[in-house]
Amino acid sequence: MTTDMMKVRSLVKRMGLKMNRGNVGASDHTQDEYFMKLALDASRGALPGCIPNPPVGCVLVRKNELISTGFTHPPGGFHAEAHALSQVIGDLDDVTAYVTLEPCAFRGRAPSCAISMLERKLKAVVVALVDPDPRNNGKGVELLRAGGIEVRVGVLAETVSAFISPYLNMPANHSVNCGAHV
Repeated sequence: MTTDMMKVRSLVKRMGLKMNRGNVGASDHTQDEYFMKLALDASRGALPGCIPNPPVGCVLVRKNELISTGFTHPPGGFHAEAHALSQVIGDLDDVTAYVTLEPCAFRGRAPSCAISMLERKLKAVVVALVDPDPRNNGKGVELLRAGGIEVRVGVLAETVSAFISPYLNMPANHSVNCGAHV
């Protein structure tokens, strides 16, 4: 297990969350992994323009059908979640979002993705990794849950961590962004 994965597991445990393994039925688990792979694929579209922000991907799913995809745009532009949400009209109370990095709970150059998801009334949000940025670091998950959105954390965490960790550890992210997208 990588050091980053150990950090993720430790953070998830400290927050009282559970990694997704064994939390849901086999079909839900398989479905979550399938859609998280699509979110990971979408995140690759963020590069290289998103730098110094991490390349995040998001997909929106309604009744097991992909309805929207998004990825992080250059600084000051759409975050992955906002990009995906911008392509769908109305309330999303029957939609699940799959996102490779925890939605931000704070406003930087872009609005809070967690608040945008609450405003759009998503049914559920599935997160691969908790954002290590101290401004977020579980606050996005807490905000979503407090607003009544079901949240599952840790789906394909090792796979996503292997891709995104180098971008979370970039010097610019430690001094300015600390990992989160702004």
